[in-house]
Amino acid sequence: MIEKKEKLTIADFESVSTNEELLAIIKKKNISIEKVEVKLNYESELKKLQIELVKLQRWVAKNNKRVAVIFEGRDAAGKGGSIRRFMEHLNPRSMRLVALNKPTVVEKGQWYFQRYIKELPNPGEIVFFDRSWYNRAVVEPVMGFCTEEQYKTFLVQVPEFEHMLYEDGVTIIKFWLSISKEEQLRRFDARNDNPLKRWKFSPVDKKGQELWDKYTFYKDEMFSKTHTTYSPWIVVKTNDKKKARVECMRHVLSQFNYDGKEESQTVLNPDPNIVMRYYRSVKQLD
Repeated sequence: MIEKKEKLTIADFESVSTNEELLAIIKKKNISIEKVEVKLNYESELKKLQIELVKLQRWVAKNNKRVAVIFEGRDAAGKGGSIRRFMEHLNPRSMRLVALNKPTVVEKGQWYFQRYIKELPNPGEIVFFDRSWYNRAVVEPVMGFCTEEQYKTFLVQVPEFEHMLYEDGVTIIKFWLSISKEEQLRRFDARNDNPLKRWKFSPVDKKGQELWDKYTFYKDEMFSKTHTTYSPWIVVKTNDKKKARVECMRHVLSQFNYDGKEESQTVLNPDPNIVMRYYRSVKQLD
């Protein structure tokens, strides 16, 4: 005998006023909504963490702290999406996004770090970098946009540069969003299929798949030369975008003792299976 499945009715929807009440009816009727539950749980966690980020921003502004959060990773790893969720409810007066274009002729003649220095956080400010000075560590040598000498000079100077910032009181959080080759290709295809996201796709993106191993070599060199105690690399597994976003938020929040932290309605320590320091990340997705 085939068991007849119950369905949701208009009356069911009219009888509820919250997601929790609707979920109770769905559970009672034994309807499978695993994907919906995952999304609802994600949105609930996201909201709680964004509330904590607002508290953190207030504390940063009140105490004149300077915070720079860097998002690096291969193309389509989810840098922009993560930053958008971070910024969604923050006060734009004490927060900025930095996503620099390719250097101008004048900037090419300057010290490499010069154009990034003016973008560093002011007292009381949080700055999010969608790519950063680490362009010279991976993208530029892979694509031939810098010379071997420029690349080697950068690797020598960047730990000293970041140490100066650390000694001056700037907090730098460096995320590497790690994505598998298969997932990157899937996201590239999705971008091309979606007219709202097609602008994200570029010839450099296409090269990302062709030059995967070359990217891997320079990424590993970057980690080995620029992972320090005062400015460590935090590797985040991002094949699951939603998990990656909330765990990045947890990591940032875990780094500060801001006012009202003890009143948080959710866990503020990141999942060590998703977020880890570089030297603890024995096997990365990319």
